[in-house]
Amino acid sequence: MIYLSCIIFPGDYKKMDVKFGSSYPYNVLSSFGLKKIDFEPITILYGNNGSGKSTVLNIIAEKAKIKRDSVYNKSGCFLDYVSMCEINSQNEMPENSSIITSDDVFDFMLDVRNINKGIGVKREDVCKEYLDAKYSDFQLKSIADYERLKKVTEAQRKTQTKFVKSRLMGSLKELSNGETAYGYFIEKIGENGIYILDEPENSLSPKRQMELKSFIEDSVRFFGCQFIISTHSPFLLAMRDAKIYDLDERPVTTKQWTKLENVRIYRDFFMENDSAF
Repeated sequence: MIYLSCIIFPGDYKKMDVKFGSSYPYNVLSSFGLKKIDFEPITILYGNNGSGKSTVLNIIAEKAKIKRDSVYNKSGCFLDYVSMCEINSQNEMPENSSIITSDDVFDFMLDVRNINKGIGVKREDVCKEYLDAKYSDFQLKSIADYERLKKVTEAQRKTQTKFVKSRLMGSLKELSNGETAYGYFIEKIGENGIYILDEPENSLSPKRQMELKSFIEDSVRFFGCQFIISTHSPFLLAMRDAKIYDLDERPVTTKQWTKLENVRIYRDFFMENDSAF
């Protein structure tokens, strides 16, 4: 599905440089020679650190009024620049859309750790509860003591580990950062929406990147989603039918993923060390 068809950037960079040349985002984009991005169901912005990928994503998200959680550099000059951009759509803009940044994923992982800290404190309380019940000399005296009797009986019947697990939710701490980050994407990406992902490979192992690749491809194919992604992950760059803009080139051009510098560096490295496998 294509909701956003293109974004057109203001083209007279020389005039803008005179007035805004030292201001963000003019000082980032003025040298790109990037006048227009035509979107496909999966559009990728590729480039090394500092290439301006995140800046372009923020401009697209702001112009398309796509919801976001984390704050970003929303200066007066940024909003002036966005107002000069033009955006075209083929279909009605879906409400079920969002931009997901590395800050969003990091904040989520911190929240999980805080939850786990609370679980850890509660676990200590339940362990104490188990020991008090198991080794008490409790005797049933009235119906009011029935719940206490059940707890004592359970403590005497179960090991401490089973007693604690029966009273606590499964600890999120058992998930690695990568598993937590991957779960965040699965939770946030729904049906029939535009999703802007800023370097989603951060915190993901190669295996999880491959799983995210398949999930994105399936979301496009079966669930009516459109993705605009910044990445330099070879796994994500290899997504089926993705249109890739190389922001390291001047002017910016589209390329096949196998022609990108970072991908070829990986290829050359593994070929040179092929005998080690």
